[in-house]
Order: sequence, then C-alpha cells, then structure tokens
Amino acid sequence: MSRHRVLVAGALGRMGERLCALLAEDPAFALAAALERVGHPALGRELAPGVRVTENAAAALASSELAIVFANPEGTLALLRLAAAAHIPCVVGTTGLRPEERKEIEALARRIPIVLAANFSVAVNVLFHLAREAGRLLGAGYDAEVLELHHAAKVDAPSGTALRIAEAIAEGRGRGDRHFVLAREGETGARPDAAIGVQALRGGDNPGEHTALFLGRGERLELVHRAATRDHFARGALRAAAWALGRPPGLYDMEQVLGLRG
Repeated sequence: MSRHRVLVAGALGRMGERLCALLAEDPAFALAAALERVGHPALGRELAPGVRVTENAAAALASSELAIVFANPEGTLALLRLAAAAHIPCVVGTTGLRPEERKEIEALARRIPIVLAANFSVAVNVLFHLAREAGRLLGAGYDAEVLELHHAAKVDAPSGTALRIAEAIAEGRGRGDRHFVLAREGETGARPDAAIGVQALRGGDNPGEHTALFLGRGERLELVHRAATRDHFARGALRAAAWALGRPPGLYDMEQVLGLRG
C-alpha cells in the first residue's frame, strides 16, 4: 500500500522536527516536502531521501496530498491560501492567531478540510472535554482559573491551549460573554463572578503544563496535564491527518477527530 505524501510546514521548528522523525517510521504517511521561511539558514538540507527543505510553498504543495502546518500566523495563512486553491487538506497547529486571521481560516475551510487545534495531544483534548464538563456541573459557584507553563522560547502568551481550556469552561457554563482575565496587577478590586483567569509562566525547556482550577468554598478541583516530550503532540497531528483525508470542506478541531463531540 502506498503511503500518503505529507508536507510539513515549519519543518525545522520544535514540532516540525518531531513530525519529520515520526513520518520516517509511519506506515501510512511519508514526508514528501519540508517547508521553512524565506532566508532560513538550513534551506536545502536533506531531511529524507529526495526531500530537501525549501521556501517554495507552491512546489512543496505540488508534491503533497496533505499539509501539516506549525508555523507563524503569516506563513500559515499564506500556505493555506495556496492549499485551498490546490484542494489540499490541512492540519494546523499554529497558535497566536488574531481574530481576523482566524476568520480568514474559517473562510478557507469552506473550500478544504482544515483541522485547527491549539494542541494535538489526545490527553489535552480529553482535558478540554473534562474542563467543559466541570464548568457545566460545578457552575458559577466555583471560580475558574487556568495556569500554564512553557519553555522560555515560546513567543505567544497565554498559550493557545490555555485559552482553549478557558473557552471550554465558558462553554460548559453556558456563557457567551467569555470574560477572560489575562493579567492582574495593582488594585484589581474583587474578582468578577463570571471571570476566568488565565496566567502564563515561562522558563527552561518545558514542553508545556496546563492546570484548570475550580475553586469553591472549602474545596477545589484541579485538572492537570504535563508534557514530558513533544512526540505525543506530533502523533496527535498525524492522527488528525489520517482523519482529515477524504473529509468534506469544513473547519474541524481535535475533539471532533477523537469523537468527543460532533
């Protein structure tokens, strides 16, 4: 059986490197193209037999059946526009997207299937599900806070995963206002009842830790995920890629891939 040809965008980043390594061992997929930003010092490096790192997105897509994208928002959107024109499904793990960038991705997903997720870990997506259920079952009587810790080189804060946890809690509470508090300093006054705090810590080489806290009177519930490596993120992205092949156009998330919601 032939292996599906995959383009990895952001191939020399932390996630891209792990994806390329796992693709070398995967019976269903093969690395067909490796894309990096213009001017990257390692352009031309061979990552697999016949596959060299390139900055030419159109040429990379021409040799691929599916793209997995972990890049900056600008590069991600540029690639998705080309992928939509070529009818190539995409799996996107880019974070730090602005509302207008998210809106453009939604528009492009009317033409191709796009799986967009802040985190492709299977366990983290179960955490999203549990956070939503905890928000629903505990209700507004429990204050909700989200704490995240990542490596010192991470450029966006809070993490996309932390924000998704907060969104899941708000969904569970049935609230559409999503009152997120991303920073506290000075005389902040009493905590608003509807607030969900999201706080970020940075340091070292930590791949990622997330804690959702539900704080009641005399008790608290904590839901915690700690990552030791990035391999489970990469495996989840490959699982999403297998799921996306043959899907109709639409914007999907990892919880749908796992069957946790429709």
